Amino acid sequence: MFRRLLWLGVGIGIGVVVVRVVTRQAKKFTPAGLAGSAQESLGGMAGSVRGFLDDVRDGMTEREDEILAAFSDGVSLEQVQLPWARGVGTRFNQFKHELGEYYEK
Repeated sequence: MFRRLLWLGVGIGIGVVVVRVVTRQAKKFTPAGLAGSAQESLGGMAGSVRGFLDDVRDGMTEREDEILAAFSDGVSLEQVQLPWARGVGTRFNQFKHELGEYYEK
């Protein structure tokens, strides 16, 4: 008798667990469940895109600062093989300093 009650209790426990798991999985496939999972996916994707755009903006800002600093110093960012353009950055820098001295007078 005790053995039968033990197995009856185990069967009822397993049945409850199975019903709860199946019900939870079935709710995921209802229209509300599908809409909720789609909304979570879109929210995660929007966060990823937002993070990517923030990284791109940071990179653009850094590059703009590098370009502005190089331009104000009169140096080239890239080594270009143009023999006729050698010394342009140095001449521009000298001109800039001369122009500054002219306006200081």
